[in-house]
Amino acid sequence: MATAVENDSMPISNTSNTNTTQTQQEQMGPTPSLHIRSPEDAIDYVTVSDPVIHADGMNKYTSYRVDCRPPINNDISPDNNNQDDVFLQNNPVQYSSVLRRYSDFLWLYERLHKEKAGSIVPPLPEKQAVSRFSPEFVEDRRRLLEKFLRRVILHPELWEANCLLTFLRADDVTFQHAKNVSKTEDAAANNNSDMSVSGGGAFNIKPSTSAGVKKWFSEAKTTFSGDLVTSPDDDLFDEIERYIEALAIQMKRVSNQASGMVKKSKEIANGMFEFGLAFHQLGQSEGEDLGDKLQLMGSTADTLSSMAAQQADAELKRVEEPFRDYLKTIHAVKLALGRRHDKRVSYTALLHEIQTREVNLHRLRMTPGSEAKAYSTEMSLQRYQAAAHAAQEEYAECSQRVLREVDRFKREKAEEMKLVVLQFIVLEIEVNRSMEKIWGDLVPKLEEGNDSVSSSGNTGQPSIPEPTVVNMPPPPPQMQPPQVPTSAVPPVSQPVYSNVPSSAVDPMMESSIQYRDNDLPGMGL
Repeated sequence: MATAVENDSMPISNTSNTNTTQTQQEQMGPTPSLHIRSPEDAIDYVTVSDPVIHADGMNKYTSYRVDCRPPINNDISPDNNNQDDVFLQNNPVQYSSVLRRYSDFLWLYERLHKEKAGSIVPPLPEKQAVSRFSPEFVEDRRRLLEKFLRRVILHPELWEANCLLTFLRADDVTFQHAKNVSKTEDAAANNNSDMSVSGGGAFNIKPSTSAGVKKWFSEAKTTFSGDLVTSPDDDLFDEIERYIEALAIQMKRVSNQASGMVKKSKEIANGMFEFGLAFHQLGQSEGEDLGDKLQLMGSTADTLSSMAAQQADAELKRVEEPFRDYLKTIHAVKLALGRRHDKRVSYTALLHEIQTREVNLHRLRMTPGSEAKAYSTEMSLQRYQAAAHAAQEEYAECSQRVLREVDRFKREKAEEMKLVVLQFIVLEIEVNRSMEKIWGDLVPKLEEGNDSVSSSGNTGQPSIPEPTVVNMPPPPPQMQPPQVPTSAVPPVSQPVYSNVPSSAVDPMMESSIQYRDNDLPGMGL
């Protein structure tokens, strides 16, 4: 579950013009990049590949090839503490190749829950009733099954499980025999009651015999009564359950917001595509220079649409999928807590049965002629005491395993959340920087050919030539008009217009611009 940082950038490029985008990225300079590389990616000696669909009448299924091969150039020393190295030290890897179907992975998942009760078992891909044979679904399931298997190998509590080695190396006959034996053992351990994992940390108990029915009622009665055996760690487990419930609510909210963000990025990509298409059509209807610039704007919008689509895909893989996977891990924690609760219920039910048989044994011993029944009850009491002792050990072991698992879960959660947030920030920086560069390169292309733009101030206003001043000599004295006293000139309250009819002059107009009549064809009609 822990994550590692790898300096692996995800260049954002335009699929229609790769060379141009690469040149733009070179001009932008190096950009920070952060990519999470999960530790299961390093466990490359175990792979799930080559899905094949088998059609056997109505029984149609998909098989996967599971390969386990020795690692190449992997120095395994006793001082190494890496989990994959520990797995290889204790389980010498020999090349093996087996075919497994989804039900076999499900068997491994359930056996891990039984053999290592209280462990946080990595989640399996969910079942799907429709379109489960489509190429996209088959490939996605193959990838998730490989991820599940590698996580199990890395798990500090699961890597040494016997069922894991059987799954990886047993041939078809041996593997089928192991599955049959496990069913028999489960039936014997649960008094002929078949137990299967269900959601929410509970178990579906389907009793098949009277003994199974009796045990089911005994545990159900113990559960409903609430009179469970106590331990010093009960308060700690109550706090853990409250923490997990609150974390599940908050993480679900964050996951929903991440899904909405990815959806918005896809909508932006579609909007930019429609925007560019509109400019392309507008440019085709315009003249030479304007039409070329409008189509250039449309091409830029197409590039940005492609980048937005790539951003949505990157957000899906780097943000939405990690949060969704984290929700499944939280559910796995709930299952581990549910296993511990079931062990507690089973142990408590056995203690109640022991108390009942002790009372019955004491009554039979006090009753004359009941020696045979007393002996039978005593033998039954001894069997229940042995079962209670085993159940107590399983309950204590499961409780300690849950505590270790929750502690590991909390440590790795902080690191995972930090890396997911960091890679999201770096992704947004890369995308916005690339988009800003593309918009910036478009501006000078649109300004080309504007010779009337002032090069000094770049104000965008047309330049006006300055008037030429000519020094004229003063008129001769005899040509000057006679001086009229100021007192003889009447005050002017309105502007005086000469040779213009008074009806054609608007005293409120401050300009003498005259407009021609709308006498062109089609004007005003």
